[in-house]
Amino acid sequence: MKLSIFDYLLGKGVLVFLGILSAWTVSASTMEECYRKADGYRAYYEEGCSWGYVSPQWISGTGDFWYTSYRDGRKSFLRVNSSDGTKEPAFDHDHVAEELNRLSGEKANPAWLPFDVITGTPESLRFRVKDKEFCYDTVGKTLSPAPESREIQHKPNNPNCSPDGMYEAFVKENDLFLRNSKNGMEVRLSSNGTAENPYCLPVFWAPDSKGLVCCRRVTAPVRHITLIESSPKDSVQPRERSIPYVKPGDPLDVVRPILFGTEADTGIEISFPEPEQQFSLGGIRWLRDSSGFTFDYNKRGHGSYIVYKVDRENASKARLLIEESFPTFVNYTRLYRHDLEDTGEIVWISERDGWKHLYLLDAETGKVVRQLTSGEWIVKKVLHVDAGQRTVFFIGCGQTPGEDPYLEKLYRVSLDGGTPICLTPTNATHGIDFSPDYSCFVDTASRVDMPPETSLRDARTGREILKLEKSDITPALKRGWRPPTVFCGKGRDGQTDIWGIIAFPPNLVPGRKYPVIEYIYAGPHDSHVPKSFNMEHEMVRYTELGFIMVMIDGMGTSNRSKKFHDVCWKNLKDAGFPDRIAWMKQAAKKYPVMDLSRVGIYGVSAGGQNALSALLFHPEWYKVGVSSCGCHDNRMDKIWWNEQWMGYPVDKSYEECSNVVNAGKLQGKLMLILGEIDDNVDPASTRQVIHALEQAGKDFEFVLITGAGHTMGGKFGERKRRDFFVKHLQGIDPPNRNAAHVPAAKTRT
Repeated sequence: MKLSIFDYLLGKGVLVFLGILSAWTVSASTMEECYRKADGYRAYYEEGCSWGYVSPQWISGTGDFWYTSYRDGRKSFLRVNSSDGTKEPAFDHDHVAEELNRLSGEKANPAWLPFDVITGTPESLRFRVKDKEFCYDTVGKTLSPAPESREIQHKPNNPNCSPDGMYEAFVKENDLFLRNSKNGMEVRLSSNGTAENPYCLPVFWAPDSKGLVCCRRVTAPVRHITLIESSPKDSVQPRERSIPYVKPGDPLDVVRPILFGTEADTGIEISFPEPEQQFSLGGIRWLRDSSGFTFDYNKRGHGSYIVYKVDRENASKARLLIEESFPTFVNYTRLYRHDLEDTGEIVWISERDGWKHLYLLDAETGKVVRQLTSGEWIVKKVLHVDAGQRTVFFIGCGQTPGEDPYLEKLYRVSLDGGTPICLTPTNATHGIDFSPDYSCFVDTASRVDMPPETSLRDARTGREILKLEKSDITPALKRGWRPPTVFCGKGRDGQTDIWGIIAFPPNLVPGRKYPVIEYIYAGPHDSHVPKSFNMEHEMVRYTELGFIMVMIDGMGTSNRSKKFHDVCWKNLKDAGFPDRIAWMKQAAKKYPVMDLSRVGIYGVSAGGQNALSALLFHPEWYKVGVSSCGCHDNRMDKIWWNEQWMGYPVDKSYEECSNVVNAGKLQGKLMLILGEIDDNVDPASTRQVIHALEQAGKDFEFVLITGAGHTMGGKFGERKRRDFFVKHLQGIDPPNRNAAHVPAAKTRT
């Protein structure tokens, strides 16, 4: 592997010879200039760069498409022919500019025409300039105002109407009724609905229009939280708002499906185990032949997710078709199901072997016909199931040894078995845009350290048909921009690979030591370290202030093995910190410019919880933290996210993970940021931390962002966060914003 000069010097320890490893210091005036550079980061480095992104506009009925290319100061509209692998200008740019000048009287520049998207057909293109639409005949080369579009107004699809249009279902006086669309007569299908136990829309009609499913709901009381906006723009007085907000442990509605015919007194309540233990019940799907339907049952606590099947001829009792069950949790938001009714099969995703993989199930029994993918890697997402070709296209991660296991690649696999074929083998993460007929796709390949390159590929073989665009970031590199460095270390067990990125200051001085800041979000619902290219990832601006920035996916986050993920179970305070700390220690051995005696951390939402947890549970490592809108006690936050990872019923683990309960452990420097009308995380979550810190006699800083919801802090919060790190990790007083005259705030009326 070819090493850069930087890696070579660091790896060989030559920096010791180059100078004393002293702390990096800078004057306050220099720091003001650094702040300005941080504010203008993207504009400064991106100027003059060109990007290899392509947004295809697929041409109806073909595998061809148009796209707009921005390169060398020109905006060009190109047409790609997928069959012969060629591209050419979509039209005569000079002539269109001349015609626009003639029709509009405005000077149009052929190198930068005043529109960005073209539609229509290859022979008759349409585009909009300001509020006018034009049509360009590419054969006759004439431009004219486009005729007014006479779009057909389709009647919105009403799920409560039967497929044959004969009936409309509706609820009146908490009961279910049908109205005959021909004679207007009403039939009352139920008579036992009450305000506490009503029948609810929508209904789910059988394809033959002879039956329908309606859910009856036992309603639970709903908790509300009150938000107070102190300084509304249109009022002197504060404004109060109450919103529904269900929290862990709160009672939930219980839903029961009822099968009806189209006559009165035909209702059959479906029996299934533990209906009162449901977190949710839904996903009702009729079979195409109307012989029955299925529904999904998500047991509270998320340890079990079941698909039940109801046979219409024996409808009183549901039978178990598919079950996912774990001692910890089922990650139900990542399940996938595709029914192949012609062959009586179901494509299903499961982690039952410890990794997320595809299975082919028997649609009648739910038994596994065959496992379609296997191994120590995951199927992240299914993009398309082609029943005719018996092929599944999916995004997979981690199959290629030695590569970052989070990189997304496109695969296809046969429903009849066989080895999955990788269609995008490049060591990169791949953005995929399929043609409407799935014969080809546009592939955008990039990494955090590799700018995007886009090509057109064959969907059967992955063969590159045509290179489309390639980025050029030479201007940014000449100005000193440096991409994040991908680093892999071992986790807490000394065996598991932990992946992250490091962003170094642009003007890194060998021999100096730089404080380290971790930007954290350890929410178990996903992995969070960027994998695709971006000139300005969230954290990189701080490198202009003299910080080394890191992001890491520790154990407890998603998109690895089930065992890796399960670390979060009833243990959100862990947040992968033992892995993060081990990773940073290994990184510092390779890059000794990292000063691990000065480590800070910040994050928002779940990341806000993590940032404070770092200071409370690992004070020997994290010395300075900024926490924005954190869900600091999982009993205070929304039910669906917290019961997924912390379980039900609410037990001692919630208290053990609480930043409120553990606030007295604070040793480092802490700043709390809160949006006063946060409707995502109850603002009381942060205020309870404040109360606990006050009771414990702890010092901290608190920044309230008036009029803001769930926020990192906005412009003001960003400034306060930077100041806090500069002061406490570098020992420099931040710029004095009160030194100059500031106009008085306008008086509100």
